[in-house]
Amino acid sequence: MIRRFGHSVSPALLGLLGAESSLSFGSFVFGPVLWRAWSGGGADPDWLGILPKALVCALVLSAILIALGLYERRFWRGRADMLLRAGLGFLFGLFALAVLGWLVPALALGRGESSLAFGFAGAAVLALRFGFLRATGRAAFARRVLVVGVGAQAARLERLRPDETWGCRILGYVQVHEDEPAGVPPERRVQVTHRLVDLAAGLQIDEIVVALDDQRRGFPLDELLECKLAGIRICPVLAFAERETGRIALDALRPSNVLFAEGFPALFDRQAPKRCLDVAVSLLLLALAWPFMLLAALAIGLECRFREPILYRQVRVGQHDRPFTILKFRTMRADAGGGLTKPGDRRITRVGRLLRETRIDELPQLANVLRGEMSLVGPRPEQPRYVAELRAAIPFYELRHLGQPGLTGWAQICHPYADSEESSREKLQYDLYDLKNASVGFDLLILLQTVHAVLWGSGAR
Repeated sequence: MIRRFGHSVSPALLGLLGAESSLSFGSFVFGPVLWRAWSGGGADPDWLGILPKALVCALVLSAILIALGLYERRFWRGRADMLLRAGLGFLFGLFALAVLGWLVPALALGRGESSLAFGFAGAAVLALRFGFLRATGRAAFARRVLVVGVGAQAARLERLRPDETWGCRILGYVQVHEDEPAGVPPERRVQVTHRLVDLAAGLQIDEIVVALDDQRRGFPLDELLECKLAGIRICPVLAFAERETGRIALDALRPSNVLFAEGFPALFDRQAPKRCLDVAVSLLLLALAWPFMLLAALAIGLECRFREPILYRQVRVGQHDRPFTILKFRTMRADAGGGLTKPGDRRITRVGRLLRETRIDELPQLANVLRGEMSLVGPRPEQPRYVAELRAAIPFYELRHLGQPGLTGWAQICHPYADSEESSREKLQYDLYDLKNASVGFDLLILLQTVHAVLWGSGAR
């Protein structure tokens, strides 16, 4: 994995993004050149005018493809889904570049130039993407991993889903102590006949994960140091699980892991750039979304004959446990009372169900963001009584209130709506990952992936 914006990114997907962006750039360079040559223009190409325009077009198209989830680790949901999202990406790109050309005439492309460039880019990107899928289906493409330990920590890795260990392949587990409690099946263990480094060389191991339950007894320091000097990466189990799954394992977390671990950047250091991002994006969203917000308010009013409130107000817990009043479009009957909603909840109105599906009910929270009560990206704010209950039941739950709550967040796009203590515990693991790896770049990545969550109905409701 490669660290970008404080977040672990698959080298394969990062390479795919770079390759497809380069192909898009080349398409937007040679499309206009070929069109002008075919249309009879004999003059030499104006490279100083073409190259900056091609760079902007390629960046816009890449950002849209990212927003549609085409570079997520779990991006493969079938050939038809891939074609649909890629097609939508190029349609959105065509519209976005048309608007950009209208706003900035120097960046405008002619109709023929645009058609040729998008045709080249679409064919090249799809050909590369399906070739990439064929290549990544081979086991030799994945990083080869050996785990030292067969106890509870190792068993946690064995239980990870294949989509959570995309890009790596655990070849086996090495038992260090004879009396080590067994959590890994015998058929998944490998024997060290001579030296650990020889076993790793024979299996062509790229990385060794140390997953010993008790590292104070018989820790194989010399053997692991020998492997490290042989060029094999050594990684602790918690760091490996965090990197591969995008969450922090709560049941194995200790205060020392938080205190001594890299990450958890100072809130003060990123407060100003984060606030600038919040205000700029919120104003942009309001400028784009106000017609939908007006229609939503009108639909809610007509459904209740303007006898009930349009907006829903509720006290939530903010940064440092400060309460604030959150704003949303009302999606339930006015007499619905409190409590968490369930799928198919009869208290949700017909208009409210549509607003929830499209996330339009969340748009009034942009006012909370502009007032500084919320951020665009952060943990979802909860009601005070739920916070008190979850804080008493879940360790480290109070850490999620160190930063500002958010309109969207890493937990919201990675995990569905939390409606129980167990799902809240699971969601906290993603919140802690977000807190540990917080940066403006990671916030931008989350905002782009939120678009995919809204369009495809994944993540939180």
